[in-house]
Amino acid sequence: MAHIHKKIKKGRPYYYLREIARVDGKPKVVNQVYLGSPERLLELAKGAGSREVERIQVQEFGSLWLAELLDREINIAGLVDSVLSPAERKGSPSVGDYFFYAIANRMVAPRSKRALAEWYRTTAIQQIRPVALDALSSQAYWKQWEKMDSAKLAAVADLFFRKLAELEPSSADAVMFDTTNYYTFMAGNTSSELAQRGRNKEGRHWLRQVGVALLVARDNRLPLFYREYEGNRHDSKVFLKLAQELFKVAGRGGQGTMTIVFDKGINAEANIAAIDANDRLHFVTSYSPHYAEELIHVDRKHFQVVDTAKNRQLKAKGRDDDLLLAWRTSRELWGRERSVVVTYNPRTATKQRYAFEQKMLRLEEEVHLMRHKVNGQAAQWRNLATVQERYLNLCRELHLPDDLYRVELFRDGKRLRMNCRKNHYRIGRHIDYFGKNILVTDHPDWNTDEIVQAGLDRYVVEQSFRQSKDHEMVAMLPLRHWTDGKIRCHIFTCVVALAYLRLLEIRLARNGLRISAAEAMESLRTLHSCLLWPTGARKAQRRLEEPNEKQAAILQALGYKVMNGALQPGQ
Repeated sequence: MAHIHKKIKKGRPYYYLREIARVDGKPKVVNQVYLGSPERLLELAKGAGSREVERIQVQEFGSLWLAELLDREINIAGLVDSVLSPAERKGSPSVGDYFFYAIANRMVAPRSKRALAEWYRTTAIQQIRPVALDALSSQAYWKQWEKMDSAKLAAVADLFFRKLAELEPSSADAVMFDTTNYYTFMAGNTSSELAQRGRNKEGRHWLRQVGVALLVARDNRLPLFYREYEGNRHDSKVFLKLAQELFKVAGRGGQGTMTIVFDKGINAEANIAAIDANDRLHFVTSYSPHYAEELIHVDRKHFQVVDTAKNRQLKAKGRDDDLLLAWRTSRELWGRERSVVVTYNPRTATKQRYAFEQKMLRLEEEVHLMRHKVNGQAAQWRNLATVQERYLNLCRELHLPDDLYRVELFRDGKRLRMNCRKNHYRIGRHIDYFGKNILVTDHPDWNTDEIVQAGLDRYVVEQSFRQSKDHEMVAMLPLRHWTDGKIRCHIFTCVVALAYLRLLEIRLARNGLRISAAEAMESLRTLHSCLLWPTGARKAQRRLEEPNEKQAAILQALGYKVMNGALQPGQ
């Protein structure tokens, strides 16, 4: 409730407009606006008849309210606090509350913990979920998060995924598994088991990184399981380490069998053997063409059009030349006979062919320049081994095989000479790879269309990783933390934010509104809560802005509407 409050400073009265709300059961001042001296109030009173707005305060409301709405069904704060002892739960806000405020910020406009309280001051958080903002300091976060060791956090994550599965059960017979890594600016001499140097997928190999494995349901695209791991651990070894946990989660839905879909970085022999040993599990994986060249070079006439949603769209548009094709065979791999499908995407092949031609032009230009310098006897081009290494480095830089040109270096007396010409056979063989992908499965009963679709559906986990690296929403990258415990807590908040955003898309789509979570959040960010003080009025008024058409549609899909400046359940 808003009221006028008087303060005496150096013997003179000054007036403020205050809002009081209950925080942890106790009334606290959650918002304060300075009105002025008695003379100023008199001026306002004289203009009372006009009822014009004298003062206004605008706060971000819509997107933060949406984050809180999504949390009501799961109550992440309650889940966190449920695994803590009574002594650890003492204090206000609770440890669980700290997780909620971090998650809500990740969903709307990610900030560092140092900037979190200041960002919340610009929002209507006190109207949505009141909190003493001074308690949301970075120091308070580190103190509270130290209470969550890895075992407790894993218990919370398990409770969270079970609750999520209850709200949106998956009926699919396949799950998607993938891994990625996130770099950190942690100093090299800082002790950490998680943050290690390895092959970074952003190309920052010199920085320490942390890996994350993610399991996602095929149908509703909600996360089912995640685990952080050491940044120098290979993807294939991660799968084997997590195999039992993954198998347990994958079989939680109660289906007779479950298929795990992953990419070629995971398909080590030990991993496939672990899946083969479980009668209820199957797999679909991609396979490196470099280990099966005979499959890649099969004549295109053996390929047939597959039945996918994208192909049906292309057919309707008359773009038959762009249809995805596939060819099926069988082959003994990892000790057993497997079904193998080779796909060909003409659109991907065209893009790769264009990029390849640009690289070949660069390679041709550089090779002819090298020949000119070698045959011209430039001083630094007289050593045969050095010239060979320069050519190899050029191919590595362009990510091209080094046999696309026949480079001949020989001595003519004391002079080094160089000849070069294109290797058209190797170029043709290289072009034959474009647009092709190999899928391997232990599902002999699946038809080709089903296998191809499962391979295509792996995008759902890749899409989650892309969202996690978006600087505007979730923003798990970079990890600005310096202890393993804080890194684990940060990753958990980001995974929960990802799940909530996907849950939002499901809720909207179910009610006929098919837009992305990013679009919905961005739209509601401009739905503000306004504190108004009309001229001469004794009480302030809080009102919501009039929603635009898109905002009204989002609210309606979620069962709400704005009436008389207030948010109310819709009809």
